[in-house]
Amino acid sequence: MRRDLGEDVPTAPLPQGIELSVYRAELAPAVHRLMQIGFREGGGRVPALEDWQQRFENDPEYDPTLCFIACDAEGVVGVAQCWTSSYIKNLVVHPRAQGLGLGRALLLNAFKVFQQRREGFVDLKVLEDNLRAQRLYESAGMYVVRRELVPEL
Repeated sequence: MRRDLGEDVPTAPLPQGIELSVYRAELAPAVHRLMQIGFREGGGRVPALEDWQQRFENDPEYDPTLCFIACDAEGVVGVAQCWTSSYIKNLVVHPRAQGLGLGRALLLNAFKVFQQRREGFVDLKVLEDNLRAQRLYESAGMYVVRRELVPEL
């Protein structure tokens, strides 16, 4: 899916009690745990912490300022992991924070940051059967640009 950044990007406030920061290595265990929860619910898997962290932090498109971390009093509740190519790799919200508008706030924050970097658009991939995510993305102005077949495992 794609979002044209030539259009206005609305501001979405963070839910009460949630603060936004960027990725730091000391957050890796908590971010990894959240990714595991998100992938379990959305399909797929996440490698072991050390492998995940090494791949993440050494990816050529990695920029810690493009990995947005949302925390509440109990810890990490949201992650928007973006690449320098104006691509949202992962967007995960902890079940205890779902339905509060956090996913939308993270998504729109990423759009704003890429807009400030003078990018023309932002892309992401979503599975066809992940209707909840698709509705979120469409409500934020994203649209389908290409469908790909995913081989069955």
